[in-house]
Amino acid sequence: MNTTEFLSIACAIVPDRRALIFEGLELTFEELQQRVNRLASSMAALGVGAGDRVATMQVNCNQSIEIYFAAAQLDALYVPLNFRARAEELEQMLSIAQPSILFIGERYLPLMQHGSGGLPANRIVILDGRPDGPPSDDYPSEGHLAYHQLQSQGNPEQVHFSEADDDETTVIMFTAGTTGVPKGVMLTHDSFSSYLLATVTPADPEVEETNLLTVPFYHIAGLQAALAAIYGGRSLAIMRQFEPVEWLDLAHEQRVNRAMLVPTMLKQLMDHPRFREYDLSSLNVITYGAAPMPLPVIRQAIEEFPGARFINAFGQTETASTITMLPPEDHILEGTEQEVEKKLRRLTSIGKPLEDVEVMIVSEEGTPVASGEVGEIVARGERMMKGYWRQEAATGETLRSGWVYTGDLAYQDEDGYIYLAGRAKDF
Repeated sequence: MNTTEFLSIACAIVPDRRALIFEGLELTFEELQQRVNRLASSMAALGVGAGDRVATMQVNCNQSIEIYFAAAQLDALYVPLNFRARAEELEQMLSIAQPSILFIGERYLPLMQHGSGGLPANRIVILDGRPDGPPSDDYPSEGHLAYHQLQSQGNPEQVHFSEADDDETTVIMFTAGTTGVPKGVMLTHDSFSSYLLATVTPADPEVEETNLLTVPFYHIAGLQAALAAIYGGRSLAIMRQFEPVEWLDLAHEQRVNRAMLVPTMLKQLMDHPRFREYDLSSLNVITYGAAPMPLPVIRQAIEEFPGARFINAFGQTETASTITMLPPEDHILEGTEQEVEKKLRRLTSIGKPLEDVEVMIVSEEGTPVASGEVGEIVARGERMMKGYWRQEAATGETLRSGWVYTGDLAYQDEDGYIYLAGRAKDF
């Protein structure tokens, strides 16, 4: 399934429902679709087309979602860049991706002084710096384009339609390699749609949910969560970056139903002196991952959020997010003393493989290891990466005979639960 359909389907089913909520701005699915159409139209007028790379560098914002869907309409490749990158890292990523246009927050412009990837000033679009409004001659400076100008000049009707096959690349997402050189992971339309179609219910006029997102869009978990919310017809409340009080305010005010947190975020929330001032009873699902969860933290969370179902999701950029999951029922600490003890042990695991992927633990020689024996996690399926962008040697090391070698060491118990045990470089 082509990812552009995520938005068009939701827009057809729930056009008047809020799609994005960001710092006072609220966009319905219909308004979001129109903004995407305008942007795609303006980008096409600038010569952006199939195969071109469209890079972004900014904290989370509504524009990031608009840029992805506009690029996908044109069959261009979306390249979200880490806004925490140093100047030399940015130069490396731009050199590898060679984008034809860059959307960037004004605060990051000084980084471009060290190298702009060969981009002329009129191919750099400033995402902020002044509110959306009528274009002016004095903004932006230095010949850069302004995002609001592209929005105001574009056609609100959809005139561009993706012709990409499902197995064609739609996103290049950078991940740091062990050598320190960034690697551009090529993710296809299938990388996203095969996962979402298996795990997310499409938009329903009778079901309304709000999803609070703090994970950055340059991270696979952030982008997957955003696309899941669009396809599911959920209202997506976006935070620029995580801040405990702001998160608590949003969760309380918006009656948030779903949230994704890394363990340190969850601990900061529960340890905050104002935590108990907020009504968080609307939270139904809390997904966590991206780092090991300390057992005391998850036990505390289960007590502090009694109405929430917890999900531990494990994956990486190369696997297009989740490949194993510890489901909500494994977070219910009830039963006999032996049953509770077993569940406490399982809370330290990353769960079991999802049904739509194959996961094995293999030796250095690539053969499956016995239960309880440590080996490397490998995975294969429709949503695995296509390879690393223009890095054949690195692709060959990670992608072997259709299997993605994750670099993570683990062992599997007699019930099929997987426990992390380090990195493969430690073999």
